[in-house]
Amino acid sequence: MNPQVETYTQSPSMEIEWISIFQYSSQDIRIKNQITLRQNLVSFLLEGEKTVYYAGTSVQIKPGQFLLLSAGNCLMSEKTAGKTGHYQSILVSFDNQLLANFFSRHSDLLQRQAGQGAEAPFLLFEQDGFLTSYVESLRQLLAVNGSMTSAMQWIKLEELLLYLNQTRPGQLQTLHSKSREANEDLLIRQAVAASLDHPATVEELAFLCHTSPSTFKRRFAKLYGSSPTKWLLEKRMQKAARLLTQEQLKASEIYDELGYESLSSFIQSFKQVHGLTPKQYQVSHLSGTDSTL
Repeated sequence: MNPQVETYTQSPSMEIEWISIFQYSSQDIRIKNQITLRQNLVSFLLEGEKTVYYAGTSVQIKPGQFLLLSAGNCLMSEKTAGKTGHYQSILVSFDNQLLANFFSRHSDLLQRQAGQGAEAPFLLFEQDGFLTSYVESLRQLLAVNGSMTSAMQWIKLEELLLYLNQTRPGQLQTLHSKSREANEDLLIRQAVAASLDHPATVEELAFLCHTSPSTFKRRFAKLYGSSPTKWLLEKRMQKAARLLTQEQLKASEIYDELGYESLSSFIQSFKQVHGLTPKQYQVSHLSGTDSTL
């Protein structure tokens, strides 16, 4: 499933929003394919069966049901229908930024309906009369030339999101919260990775991630299982040990690179982690080498 993804810009001031609506058909039985969903995905099942597996949970749908899957890694199994021997679905994929823009434009909906949904990374729906007609409208539009214009895709997705938000209060907001949380986690990981080469304080990292230090510490602990101060200290001291042994540099030559304002504070931190001063550590790993610091 590698559809061409088109773009639609609502206005010159808005960021490009990624949407793709397409029909998918197969005669193959696919068992637990590894799938990386780079966008949120709505799957309207027309024929066959689909099972989606996430870490610790799974969900199965049959015709007359549809799934709204959040972006991320999962396993997918597809089974063809008994008589026709086909698997068919209509898929609607859309970027997290588009969902964020939707709730930005309709902030009154988000404020009025505080989402209290399940923790699963998907939403399962039964098709009602409106959704049955909606799916048929997608089929008719796709039947014209196999695809829709960018503007039409945007309008049809907006229609679906508005309807779900009206008829399933809270559930769509749950997906929005999960998408926002995933984006925040990615931003934290990127900032932390960069800080290993360009040291920054916890306050600076929180600022770069557009959050408060307390929120940053809480999310960091969830991602890394440690406080940012302890984790960053250990990583920097691992780098210091490598510079001392593999590159045979002196402590006086590397403390500034590791984000320390003074040699004494660096030596104190190094000893806290390794139990030895940088000189003692270097001597113990470079026997016979002149390691005067």
